[in-house]
Amino acid sequence: MAPIPTPAPEPQDSPDSYVGLAAEDAERRARARGWSTVRSLPPGTFITMEYLAGRLNFEVADGAVTRCWKG
Repeated sequence: MAPIPTPAPEPQDSPDSYVGLAAEDAERRARARGWSTVRSLPPGTFITMEYLAGRLNFEVADGAVTRCWKG
């Protein structure tokens, strides 16, 4: 049986620091800080509950980040 790979550590970054930023600026900042996947979602979007290390999620309304969370 193959060993389970160890995921890379996530950036030491606070998701709260993205709230209020323009969506494009927030995405650029997140990628520069080392997030491998950045996902922007409209409010109320249905998503799965799977956790993906290295992913940062933005809820975006009117072009600005209103909520941000890891996974």
